[in-house]
Amino acid sequence: MDIGWEEYGWERLADGVGRRRLPGWDATVGLVLGGRGVLLYDTGCSLREGAELRSQAEAMTGRKVTHIALSHPHFDHVLGTAAFAGAEVYGAVGMDTLLRSVREREALRGDAVTQGLDAGEAAEAADVLVAPRHVVSGEWTLDLGGRQVLLANVGPGHSGHDLVLLVPGAPEVVFCGDLVEESGEPQAGPDAVPTQWPAALDRLLALGGEEARYVPGHGAVVDAAFVRAQRDELARRVEVP
Repeated sequence: MDIGWEEYGWERLADGVGRRRLPGWDATVGLVLGGRGVLLYDTGCSLREGAELRSQAEAMTGRKVTHIALSHPHFDHVLGTAAFAGAEVYGAVGMDTLLRSVREREALRGDAVTQGLDAGEAAEAADVLVAPRHVVSGEWTLDLGGRQVLLANVGPGHSGHDLVLLVPGAPEVVFCGDLVEESGEPQAGPDAVPTQWPAALDRLLALGGEEARYVPGHGAVVDAAFVRAQRDELARRVEVP
């Protein structure tokens, strides 16, 4: 099941599991290969970036991406989704309604431009933004063919709609989205829920356990001790026990 990750600039995390740190905002995209399905976790900041990820995934696996899981509704993680025609898209409950909102699309476009994305690219991606068809309110097991993965709605925290991906194995791999950040301080925008963020990380740690590899939305892969320390720091900031 393993493939030539490094040839395409990806990092191998486990058999059939890898990730790429995208340029610009250092956002992580994950890829999980099953016997029948290929799952992508997040889609990049633009249609151009999404198309590049699609081409790489197809070149590495010899198949199309069949499933997409969106970690949360921020531009650098979702604006590439329309590049994956036919893929089944999953998100935390409420994210479907949010991404269909004209107001939210405009907000994502504006945020992308403010952060440095070309205005034309931002407008193009926002116009065709894909909302999740499948919404996760608790946990959802996906069978990719000989490999089952778990989507878990552990938020709110970094946003109002945080979805993580657990890939069982030795080691287990947990894609955390921006609930965990390693390359800088955790970012709390206007849709963050700081008082509930520590509890979201408690749920994340309960899912992955002590031996898992935790993949932040931005930065290097970390361990449970790092996640716990970040949880404690966030709790200290909002005085959560």
